[in-house]
Amino acid sequence: MDILFSHEQGDFDSLGALLGAYLLNKHALPFLQRRFNRNVNSFLSLYRTELPFLDLHDLPSLPIESLLLLDTQSLPTIKGITKTTRVSVIDHHPLRNDLPPDWDIAIEPVGACTTLLIEKIQQQPIELSAIHATLMLLGIYEDTGSLTYDNTTPRDLQAAAFLLNNGASLRIAAKFLNPPLSPEQQALYDRLLVSLQAHSIQGQNIIIACAEAAEMRDEISSVAHKLRDLLDPDGLIMVVRTHEGIRIVVRSTSEQVNAAKIAASFGGGGHDRAASALISKTQPHAAQTIDTICTEILQRLPHIIEPSITVGQIMSRRPLVLTPQTTAEEAARYMQKYGYEGYPIVRDGKVVGLLTRRAVDRTLAHKMNLTAASLMEAGEVTVFPDHTVEHLQRVMTSSGWGQVPVVDPETRKVIGIVTRTDLFKSMFGSKILPPSKLNLAGRLSAALPPARLALLQTVAQIAHSQQRAVYIVGGFVRDLLLERPSVDFDIVVEGNAIELADALAAQFGGRIVSHKRFGTAKWCIADIRHKIIHQLSSTGLLNADELPDCLDLISARREFYDHPTALPTVERSSIKLDLHRRDFTINTMALRLDGRHYGELYDFWGGYGDLKEGSIRVLHSLSFVDDPTRMLRAVRFEQRFGFRIEDRTLQLLYEARHLLTAVSAQRLRHELDLILLEKNASDMLSRLQDLDLLSAIHPELKWQKEDSQPLMQALSEKPEPWWNLPQEIGRLPTRLAAGYLVWLHRLPQEKAAQVGHRLNFSQKMTSALEAVICLMQEIGQLKDCPPSQIVHRLETVPPLGLYVVSLLLSDQPQEKEAIRRYLTEWQHIHPFTDGKYLRTMDLKPGPSYQRILDALRDAWLDRIVQSKEEEKNYLNQLLAEKE
Repeated sequence: MDILFSHEQGDFDSLGALLGAYLLNKHALPFLQRRFNRNVNSFLSLYRTELPFLDLHDLPSLPIESLLLLDTQSLPTIKGITKTTRVSVIDHHPLRNDLPPDWDIAIEPVGACTTLLIEKIQQQPIELSAIHATLMLLGIYEDTGSLTYDNTTPRDLQAAAFLLNNGASLRIAAKFLNPPLSPEQQALYDRLLVSLQAHSIQGQNIIIACAEAAEMRDEISSVAHKLRDLLDPDGLIMVVRTHEGIRIVVRSTSEQVNAAKIAASFGGGGHDRAASALISKTQPHAAQTIDTICTEILQRLPHIIEPSITVGQIMSRRPLVLTPQTTAEEAARYMQKYGYEGYPIVRDGKVVGLLTRRAVDRTLAHKMNLTAASLMEAGEVTVFPDHTVEHLQRVMTSSGWGQVPVVDPETRKVIGIVTRTDLFKSMFGSKILPPSKLNLAGRLSAALPPARLALLQTVAQIAHSQQRAVYIVGGFVRDLLLERPSVDFDIVVEGNAIELADALAAQFGGRIVSHKRFGTAKWCIADIRHKIIHQLSSTGLLNADELPDCLDLISARREFYDHPTALPTVERSSIKLDLHRRDFTINTMALRLDGRHYGELYDFWGGYGDLKEGSIRVLHSLSFVDDPTRMLRAVRFEQRFGFRIEDRTLQLLYEARHLLTAVSAQRLRHELDLILLEKNASDMLSRLQDLDLLSAIHPELKWQKEDSQPLMQALSEKPEPWWNLPQEIGRLPTRLAAGYLVWLHRLPQEKAAQVGHRLNFSQKMTSALEAVICLMQEIGQLKDCPPSQIVHRLETVPPLGLYVVSLLLSDQPQEKEAIRRYLTEWQHIHPFTDGKYLRTMDLKPGPSYQRILDALRDAWLDRIVQSKEEEKNYLNQLLAEKE
C-alpha cells in the first residue's frame, strides 16, 4: 500500500501538494491530516466531493510499503508504518539534519511545495478540473503571500500562470485566502491587541503579543494575519497558550526578520515570512508562563534578526584625519581640496574631537589661525563597522556630529568615516529628501476651487471624527509639486472607505456605489450639489458647479498579481504599502488631510527626490512583470515632464519588453489612447519606437517621425464642418481615430486587420484603416483623372479616411484639392433622371438602371452634359447604344 500524507494543522499548500502528488500517481492513497486551518476546512466542506482525499479512519489495516511526505519532513504517527516502509519527501523547507539516511529526499527552494508538483504535472498529459486548479493555486498563493513574499521564485509565478490557464478561479481563491475571523478568533484578537508590546531590535520594529486561549479550538494563524495587516511591523510574534500547549506564531514583512529562524529556535519551522512552533504540554518549556516565554524570545531575537544596513556598508574608508596641531588655514586647504565638511582629530591613534568647516570658516573670517585643538568639538564619538544605521542615527542625534569616525572594535584605530549624507542615502535611497514636515496646505487651497476645497475639508473632518487617516495620493500630489495642479483627485482611506462613504451619504445624501472586494466606494452627488453647498456654507458664496459629479473613496490596499500581465487582486493595507503598489516613485507621494496632519506630505519611497531630479523610477524589480503596460506609462511620463527613465528602470524595461505580447488588446489600447491625447504624442511614439516597445506589441507596429505634423493636426485641429465627420468611429472618438489612422497608414495592406485586432479596433475602424492604406497607395494615380473617376474612387472611402489622407498630402496640393472638391461639390452632383423615369421608358428594372444612372452622373461630372436637355439627349444616346 502506497500512502500520500502531509503535516498536521494542514494549510492550502499541504493540501495542494497532496492533490498534485495524487494526480501524478493515482494508485497511491492521499490521506487527509487530522486537523486543518479553518479556511481549509471551509473549502473542504464545499468541494470535498470533487477531491480524491481519504480520511485517516478509513486507512486499511495493511502494511504501508511506501510513504510520500509532502510539505513536511516529519514522520506522522499512523498505523501501518513499519521498518521496511520506504519514505520519500517532497518539500521546500530547509533540510533538517536529523533525517534517516535511507529516506529519498527532494527539497528545492521555491515559495510553495505545490509548485514542485505543478512542474511535474506540466510534463504529463494530465487534465485539471477547475476545483483542482483552484486548490493548487490557493496553495501557491498562501505560502507566497500571493506571490509577494521574498521567498517567491519565478517558478512559483509560472506554476500559478499554468493553473490560471487551466481554469483556476481567482474569485474562489480570494474568498478563502483571507476569511473573516470567527467569534472565538475575534476574542483572541482583541486580547492580543491589549497585550502587545513594541520593541526595536537591530533597528527592526518587532511586536510581541501574548494571550491565554486554553479553550480555543480554531487555528490562530488567521489572527496573526489580521494583526500583521493592522500594525504593519517588521516582525510580529504571537505567544498563545492553547489546549495543545504554547503556540508561537511568527510573521515577518522584512528581509532582516527571518520568521523560520525564530520559530526554529523553539523547535518549529516554516518560511522566511511565516512560521510557527508548538511547545507541547509534554515539553519542558510548557510549564513556563507565557511571560517567561516572551522574555526568552526577546533574549534570542538580537542574535537572529539581522540589521538592515551596517555602518561598514556605507562608510568611506581610509579617511583623512588631522592632528590637534593642524591650523585653521591648513584645515581650510584640505577642505577646499577634498571637499569634506569635517575631519576627525586624532591624538596617539585615538579620536579626541571633530573639526568642522563652520568652525574653520568662522576662525578665518576673524583673521585668526587657531589650531584644531582649540577649534574642534571635543569628544570621543565613534561607531563600529557592524553597528546599524539606526544606531548611527542615534549617535548623530545625541552628539550633533554630522561626520562620525568609524573605528576598529579591537584596535580602536580610525578605519573610516560616515556622514549624514551617507545615512540619508542608506535610509531613503535618494539624494534629495522633502523638507522636514513639508506642508502643502497653502498650495492645496490655491489649486482647488473654493467649493471643491470645502467638500474635501469636510470629508477630512468626518474621517477624523471616525479616527480614520485620509489622503490625496498619486498624480494629484505630483502635479501639485510641479506647480501644474489638477482639480480631480481620489481619496485613499486607511481603513474602510465604504464606511466613510456611508457616513457622508448619511449626512448629505447622494448615492453610494461600492465594491466590497476592492474596498472602494463612489459617492455620487450630481443631483444634490446645491444641498451640499447649502450645508457647507451659510453665506451662499460657494458655487455648486465646482463640485464633482462623484467622489471616489478607496481603501488603502496592497495588490497581488497572479501571473505576469494579469490584473491585480487586492487586500487591505497601510498607506505605505498602498503607495508601494503604484507604478513609479513620483506617483507614490500622499497628502494627508485629517486633523492636525492636514496638508502634510508623506513620501515613503523617494518620490520627492526623483521628482526634483527628473527621474522615472519603478519601485521594485518586478514592476514591469506585474504590469507590462507600465512600460508605456514610463515613456508617457518621461516625455510629458521632460524627465529621464533612470538606468536601472531602463534595464528592467528592456528585460520585460517581451511581456507586452501577452497584454490584452483592451489594456494596450487604453494606454495608447492616453499617449495620443498628450500634447507631444509624436515624441512619445518616437521614444516607444527607439525602445522597441512598438514592435513588442506587434512586429508591424512602427512610427515614422515624418508623420509628426499630420498627427498633431489630427489630434489638435478642429476639422471644417464640410468634412461631415461623425462623433466617433466604433466607440472611438473621432479625434483619436484620426490619430491612429495617421500613425498606421504606412502598414502593409495585408497586415492592417492583424494590427487592428491587436489594438482592439472595431470593424468600422479597421475598415477605415484599410481604406486609408489603399487610397494612399493609389492617390498619385488620380492626379490627372477626370472628376468622374475620382468620385468613383473616393466614394468608397469613409469621410474620416478622406480627412486623414488630406492631412497626409501636405506636399500634394492637387490631390488635396480633388478631395475637397469631391466633398464640397462632386458628391452632391446627381442626374435629373431617376429609376421612376427609366420605368416610364419601358426599361426592365435591373443592374442596367444603376449603370445608366452612373453614366449620366459621370457625364455631368466631366461636363459632357451641362443642362437637363443635354442629359435627355445623352440618355437617348445611351439607350440607343444599348439596343
